[in-house]
Amino acid sequence: MMGARIELAEERLRLARCLGGSAKLLKDVSTDTSGNALSIFAIAIVPMLALVGSSIDMGRAYLVESRLQQACDAGVLGARKELGTITSFDPATDGGQIATKGNRFFNANFADGIYSSIDRTFDMAIEDDNSISGNASVILPTSVMQFFGRDEISIAVKCRAELTIPNTDIMMALDVTGSMAETNPGDSSSKISVLKSVVKSFFTTMENSKQPSSRIRYGFVPYSTNVRVGPLLKDEWVVSSWNYPSRTLIGTNNTSGTHGYYSAVSPVSGSNATAQSTFAATLSAGSYTCTKPADTVTTSTTLLSTTSQAVTEPSGTRTTYTYNRTRNGKAYSVSVSGSTCTLSTTTFSNYVDTFKYITEPSLGTGSSWLYKDVTLGMSNWRTASNGCIEERSTYEISDYDNVDLSRAIDLDIDRVPSASNADTQWRPMYPNVIYERSRLWNGTGTFTTATVSTNNEFLSPGVAGFAACPTVAKKLQVWTQASYDAYIDSLVAAGSTYHDIGMLWAARLLSPTGIFASENADTSAKQKTSRHLIFLTDGQTSSLDISYSSYGVEPLSQRRWSPSSSRTLTQTIESRFSWICEATKKKNITVWFVAFGTDLNPIMTNCAGPGHYFSAGNSAELQDAFEQIAKSIGDLRLAT
Repeated sequence: MMGARIELAEERLRLARCLGGSAKLLKDVSTDTSGNALSIFAIAIVPMLALVGSSIDMGRAYLVESRLQQACDAGVLGARKELGTITSFDPATDGGQIATKGNRFFNANFADGIYSSIDRTFDMAIEDDNSISGNASVILPTSVMQFFGRDEISIAVKCRAELTIPNTDIMMALDVTGSMAETNPGDSSSKISVLKSVVKSFFTTMENSKQPSSRIRYGFVPYSTNVRVGPLLKDEWVVSSWNYPSRTLIGTNNTSGTHGYYSAVSPVSGSNATAQSTFAATLSAGSYTCTKPADTVTTSTTLLSTTSQAVTEPSGTRTTYTYNRTRNGKAYSVSVSGSTCTLSTTTFSNYVDTFKYITEPSLGTGSSWLYKDVTLGMSNWRTASNGCIEERSTYEISDYDNVDLSRAIDLDIDRVPSASNADTQWRPMYPNVIYERSRLWNGTGTFTTATVSTNNEFLSPGVAGFAACPTVAKKLQVWTQASYDAYIDSLVAAGSTYHDIGMLWAARLLSPTGIFASENADTSAKQKTSRHLIFLTDGQTSSLDISYSSYGVEPLSQRRWSPSSSRTLTQTIESRFSWICEATKKKNITVWFVAFGTDLNPIMTNCAGPGHYFSAGNSAELQDAFEQIAKSIGDLRLAT
């Protein structure tokens, strides 16, 4: 652009000289009284033509210069964006692709021959910092100035596009459900192991790309059935008491302390073979004799493990004993039918069965249990709970186009809890006190919200493995490579896939206007922060009505869903996920979605939007997806 302005300035100087000479001529003519009006007019027309002609040609030159600059800028921006889509750039093979994209944008903005221009040129180069520089030039033939010795005007401009990393906040919602322990076809490591490796590489890529003055923060929400965010909450954000579906002992305790089998006896190894042999017995004096050999079976019992856990309502300690019982030898039995004796032999060859039973000091055979909601004080919630939470108050939503946030307080991403309003507060998760009346351990029984008095042992989701609580979530912070890697290595796979709770807490921890606004807001009006939410999952929504989730045991709590709802529990979770995702994007947060070892569905693609979702079937494709995200997160702009 500077070169073009110099050319135009020189043209003005020539015009001034020309007009200066014409002015002197006019002065001489004006003092010569021997002339006439016609000769004066003929001489005066020369500077007038020069003045008008220069205005026309200079106006055309300025217009061409402006359009040429726009075309140059468009070309390098298009080329730099194309460079960002190439995972492993090789100048020898990928340079042509980038040049083609840049020239396409340049040509669309400045066609060959436009404004009667000639000799159009446009060249680009990839600089060491991966910026794209460009030079464009054109020659503009003059329309009038050619009569004054100026046939053409040369116009040249420069342009440059770079991808820089401004202040950036990146929150990752990572699926750490049980299926992440599986291995994708073609990979040699589990999905959770691949995830750890790729997310670590992502950190390295981002840190190597940032500018010295920029700041990049990362946060994490590992999610499955629930999220562990308790350590991030203030005391006044948690209720002082809450009702849980638990049990209370009534009646007389049994001094033996044995409550019964924890699980039915079941063989886990060995073999159990039965052989039969038949022989005839001769009748003698109206009678006969069948002889039964002595049994040779030997049995030994070995204690494998003992585990203890604190229980409440009533308080005490539950001890679980796990045994192996091994049997070897033969057991015999005989039967008589008519005149035939039949000998049956059961052979136990290293036949092993494993069984468990539990003892509780306050429990006993013959006692009755009153299963009900009990109020549990929260004064010790930081030490007594597992760190996961039950969500704030909500309602069963039928119309997701008109969600009432005064009732669905859980979906209000930015709402700060009020110490005087329990509806706005979170509730600690206490899996050890939960019993699912009246679902039995063998899977039979139906859920009921009514009080039940029984001797049966109802299902406890905390013991059965249906109350997963992932690795603790992390707020946005600047990490070192060592601390970042150590955190990622702590992720474990367990639980079912509840996408909505992962998206909800990722949005809360990333929002610049929510519960962590003092930490997440822009540092200044000029220093804006680029915010990104990367959501990775390896599966579709997978809900279980027996799970103890962030909304309690749902057939019992019935806060957002009940067995009589028009939607299934899975449909409810997905509808809420979609609503939360749209609310997140309205906060100027870019959402990226990565499906790892699973199919992309409309819920996923609609959430992220075009160009922001990826499907990865193996470790290499997951690495490519995160590399593309890393390149796109930067701020593409024109350099001055």
